Amino acid sequence: MTPEFSRTERIDTIGGDARAVSIEATPGERAAIARRFDLVALDRLAAELSVRRTASGVMVEGRVTAAATQACAITGDPLPVSIDEAVALRFVDAQASEEDIELDADGLDTVEIEDGAVDLGELAAETLALALDPFPRGPNAEAALRAAGVLREEDVRPANAFSGLKDKLSGR
Repeated sequence: MTPEFSRTERIDTIGGDARAVSIEATPGERAAIARRFDLVALDRLAAELSVRRTASGVMVEGRVTAAATQACAITGDPLPVSIDEAVALRFVDAQASEEDIELDADGLDTVEIEDGAVDLGELAAETLALALDPFPRGPNAEAALRAAGVLREEDVRPANAFSGLKDKLSGR
């Protein structure tokens, strides 16, 4: 599958000194990502990243920002969402990912290097997906649930062998 928002950096162009990379999705890329992640809209997706080569692979650190609109899981109402997520991970070659990788104190997630490059656009898109609320609820969700007869957790008393016993003993 070709990612909707692909911004590759060839690993042979990445040195040991950190290099700043700024990326931003085009309107067409944002529309495709919105479809992929079932968003009402994606108005902005950008990342400010630092890329550098290390002995264990390619380190990427920085921030992913986005402005999106999700649908309320209950009512379908549009909900604006702002994303500002820190990201830090290590890209490793396929051989290293098959071997035991000794994790140092940073304990970063690792991603395989594919075709001699790292895809910073896909990194930004996946960071966006992980930052989204999987079950967003808008301000009208509670009223819609009540109208449908759905009880809140605090309104439900667990049934047990003694429920109602006090009322029965007191003759109610």
